[in-house]
Amino acid sequence: MPKILVVEDNPQIQDIIARRLARKGYDVSKASDGDACLAALHSARPDLIIMDMNLPTKDGWQTTAEIRADTSVAHIPIIALTAHAMSAHRDKALAAGCNDYETKPIDFEKLLPKIEALLQSQRPVSR
Repeated sequence: MPKILVVEDNPQIQDIIARRLARKGYDVSKASDGDACLAALHSARPDLIIMDMNLPTKDGWQTTAEIRADTSVAHIPIIALTAHAMSAHRDKALAAGCNDYETKPIDFEKLLPKIEALLQSQRPVSR
Protein backbone atom coordinates (compact mmCIF):
# COMPACT_ATOMS: atom_id res chain seq x y z
CA MET A 1 0.00 0.00 0.00
CA PRO A 2 1.66 3.28 -1.10
CA LYS A 3 2.23 5.87 1.61
CA ILE A 4 1.31 9.50 1.01
CA LEU A 5 2.24 12.42 3.26
CA VAL A 6 -0.33 15.23 3.05
CA VAL A 7 1.17 18.58 4.09
CA GLU A 8 -1.70 21.04 4.54
CA ASP A 9 -2.31 23.65 7.25
CA ASN A 10 -6.09 23.84 6.85
CA PRO A 11 -7.53 20.98 8.97
CA GLN A 12 -10.67 20.63 6.85
CA ILE A 13 -8.77 20.42 3.57
CA GLN A 14 -6.21 18.09 5.14
CA ASP A 15 -9.00 15.82 6.36
CA ILE A 16 -10.80 15.80 2.99
CA ILE A 17 -7.60 14.87 1.14
CA ALA A 18 -6.65 12.21 3.69
CA ARG A 19 -10.09 10.58 3.67
CA ARG A 20 -10.32 10.52 -0.13
CA LEU A 21 -6.86 9.01 -0.46
CA ALA A 22 -7.51 6.44 2.28
CA ARG A 23 -10.68 5.35 0.46
CA LYS A 24 -8.52 4.75 -2.62
CA GLY A 25 -6.27 2.45 -0.60
CA TYR A 26 -3.40 4.78 0.26
CA ASP A 27 -1.74 4.83 3.69
CA VAL A 28 -1.94 8.53 4.62
CA SER A 29 0.17 10.55 7.08
CA LYS A 30 -0.43 14.23 7.77
CA ALA A 31 1.65 17.29 8.60
CA SER A 32 0.42 20.84 9.06
CA ASP A 33 3.57 22.83 8.22
CA GLY A 34 7.00 22.50 6.68
CA ASP A 35 8.79 21.66 9.92
CA ALA A 36 6.28 18.89 10.69
CA CYS A 37 6.72 17.59 7.14
CA LEU A 38 10.49 17.38 7.49
CA ALA A 39 10.12 15.64 10.86
CA ALA A 40 7.62 13.14 9.43
CA LEU A 41 9.69 12.22 6.37
CA HIS A 42 11.93 9.76 8.15
CA SER A 43 9.26 8.24 10.40
CA ALA A 44 6.39 8.08 7.87
CA ARG A 45 8.68 7.12 4.93
CA PRO A 46 6.17 8.31 2.30
CA ASP A 47 6.23 7.24 -1.31
CA LEU A 48 4.77 10.61 -2.35
CA ILE A 49 4.14 14.03 -0.80
CA ILE A 50 1.23 16.38 -1.48
CA MET A 51 2.59 19.77 -0.46
CA ASP A 52 0.54 22.90 0.14
CA MET A 53 2.84 25.71 -0.92
CA ASN A 54 1.38 28.36 1.41
CA LEU A 55 2.18 27.00 4.86
CA PRO A 56 2.86 28.78 8.14
CA THR A 57 6.32 28.74 9.74
CA LYS A 58 8.16 27.14 6.79
CA ASP A 59 6.33 27.33 3.46
CA GLY A 60 6.13 24.65 0.81
CA TRP A 61 8.76 26.34 -1.37
CA GLN A 62 11.41 26.22 1.36
CA THR A 63 10.34 22.77 2.54
CA THR A 64 10.56 21.38 -1.01
CA ALA A 65 14.04 22.87 -1.40
CA GLU A 66 15.15 21.21 1.85
CA ILE A 67 13.72 17.85 0.76
CA ARG A 68 15.52 18.07 -2.59
CA ALA A 69 18.79 18.91 -0.79
CA ASP A 70 18.57 15.79 1.43
CA THR A 71 19.82 12.82 -0.60
CA SER A 72 18.00 10.33 1.64
CA VAL A 73 14.57 11.73 0.68
CA ALA A 74 15.23 13.78 -2.49
CA HIS A 75 13.77 10.99 -4.69
CA ILE A 76 10.26 11.27 -3.18
CA PRO A 77 7.83 12.79 -5.71
CA ILE A 78 6.10 15.99 -4.61
CA ILE A 79 2.82 17.36 -5.94
CA ALA A 80 2.45 21.08 -5.22
CA LEU A 81 -0.97 22.16 -4.00
CA THR A 82 -1.96 25.82 -4.19
CA ALA A 83 -4.89 28.14 -4.74
CA HIS A 84 -2.87 30.01 -7.39
CA ALA A 85 -3.93 28.77 -10.82
CA MET A 86 -1.72 30.87 -13.10
CA SER A 87 0.87 29.11 -15.25
CA ALA A 88 3.64 31.15 -13.62
CA HIS A 89 2.79 29.51 -10.28
CA ARG A 90 2.95 26.07 -11.88
CA ASP A 91 6.33 26.91 -13.39
CA LYS A 92 7.57 28.21 -10.03
CA ALA A 93 6.47 24.99 -8.28
CA LEU A 94 8.21 22.82 -10.86
CA ALA A 95 11.35 24.97 -10.67
CA ALA A 96 11.31 24.59 -6.87
CA GLY A 97 11.55 20.83 -7.28
CA CYS A 98 7.95 19.67 -7.35
CA ASN A 99 7.13 16.91 -9.82
CA ASP A 100 3.60 18.11 -10.54
CA TYR A 101 1.06 20.74 -9.57
CA GLU A 102 -2.61 20.82 -8.60
CA THR A 103 -4.83 23.77 -7.77
CA LYS A 104 -7.44 24.27 -5.07
CA PRO A 105 -10.25 23.52 -4.94
CA ILE A 106 -8.93 20.04 -5.56
CA ASP A 107 -10.27 18.11 -8.52
CA PHE A 108 -9.69 14.52 -7.43
CA GLU A 109 -10.41 13.30 -10.96
CA LYS A 110 -7.21 15.13 -11.99
CA LEU A 111 -5.20 14.57 -8.81
CA LEU A 112 -5.57 10.79 -8.53
CA PRO A 113 -4.08 9.99 -11.98
CA LYS A 114 -1.14 12.31 -11.20
CA ILE A 115 -0.53 10.44 -7.95
CA GLU A 116 -0.67 7.06 -9.65
CA ALA A 117 1.61 8.15 -12.49
CA LEU A 118 4.25 9.43 -10.07
CA LEU A 119 4.01 6.30 -7.93
CA GLN A 120 4.33 4.11 -11.04
CA SER A 121 7.45 5.98 -12.09
CA GLN A 122 9.02 5.16 -8.70
CA ARG A 123 8.34 1.41 -8.84
CA PRO A 124 11.16 -0.82 -9.98
CA VAL A 125 10.62 -2.58 -13.28
CA SER A 126 10.19 -6.33 -12.76
CA ARG A 127 12.00 -8.65 -15.13
